[in-house]
Amino acid sequence: MNTTDTSTAPLAGIKVLDMTRVLAGPYTTMLLADLGAEVLKVEMPGVGDDSRHFGPFKNGRSLYFVSINRGKRSMTLNLKTEEGKKILRRLVQEHDILVENFRPGVMEKLGLGWEELHRINPRLIYAVSSGYGHSGPESTKPAYDILAQAEGGLMSVTGWPGQPPTRVGCSIGDIGAGLFNMVGVLAALHQRNTTGLGQKVDVAMLDCQVAILENALARYQVDGKNPEPLGNRHPTISPFQAYRGKDDWLVIAIGNDSLWQTFCKTVGRNDLASDPRFETNQKRTENLTALNELLDPLFAQKTVGEWLSLFSSAGIPHSRINKIEQVLQNRQVQARKMVATVEDAIAGTVQVAGNPIKMSGMEDTTVRPPVPELGEHTRQVLEGLGYDAAAIEGLHDQGVV
Repeated sequence: MNTTDTSTAPLAGIKVLDMTRVLAGPYTTMLLADLGAEVLKVEMPGVGDDSRHFGPFKNGRSLYFVSINRGKRSMTLNLKTEEGKKILRRLVQEHDILVENFRPGVMEKLGLGWEELHRINPRLIYAVSSGYGHSGPESTKPAYDILAQAEGGLMSVTGWPGQPPTRVGCSIGDIGAGLFNMVGVLAALHQRNTTGLGQKVDVAMLDCQVAILENALARYQVDGKNPEPLGNRHPTISPFQAYRGKDDWLVIAIGNDSLWQTFCKTVGRNDLASDPRFETNQKRTENLTALNELLDPLFAQKTVGEWLSLFSSAGIPHSRINKIEQVLQNRQVQARKMVATVEDAIAGTVQVAGNPIKMSGMEDTTVRPPVPELGEHTRQVLEGLGYDAAAIEGLHDQGVV
């Protein structure tokens, strides 16, 4: 947990079986843990979550793994063994939520699919995230983040005109699925309060990419033309993009005609405000090439710091384009406790993202618990199920845990 008093966290008392790996599923369970849920990560003996072996590494520890698995417990369990399946069924009886991101059909082949686990625990919420979902003709296709970005259309509208399609700079395919899965889990928890029953939450990476296409879907319906990459500008609002100052880059966002008038006055170009080519947002967007031929040399006259000072005084939406180092040092980011630390036995002090969900009933801190070693809590969990020391050793010798 990551709050001082875990009993006040909104998901305190909720128990989660985390059978996920890499990113989409672990992201969901990380968010649940941040809100107070007790998360038990179930991993394959000797191997564990694939991301334990993904870089970057610090002193041999995967910081990728640390960033999304801190604060969870870990037990090992070989679900290819009958005893392993038996143990999981017992765990299901004691948990509120099970999250998995295997390829569709894997859990069913093990005899541990939704229907079977719902029979064992009717209150169980069974949440799955996969590439293409648990229905449809392509549900069993393998998927990774870049495939979701490609098939969902996001890469076709990202990048610069005339250049190769571009992947978004973070794993938005996985993270989007993790976020939507979290929403589904919370909705199912709420409905369980009324019905007393759990349900299956089925979230597909491809579905989530379609859901976040935003105005690309709308633009296609206007003229039947596929939206194309536009670089760093907005498709329908202008000027709403990055410009190069004397020393670095900055962004301005002139979201309405009133702001445009203020902008022109602030930069000493009242003539632009009265220019019929630029008097409305629609006209500015239609004539953006001509507008940028005037704005590009204008922005090059001052440093980013000088522009930021001017725009701050005038109330014009703007930002420096921060590098990651600057993000970590940003006073607003720090004030919102969005940089947290994990004290790891191997990697030392590791900075991770904080919880963006701020709630008046839950204390927010900048300290996160460490990640579990592979199988660190196996014995403790099994003892809680009634296994004695000899039985646990036997399970270990048989490769069950």
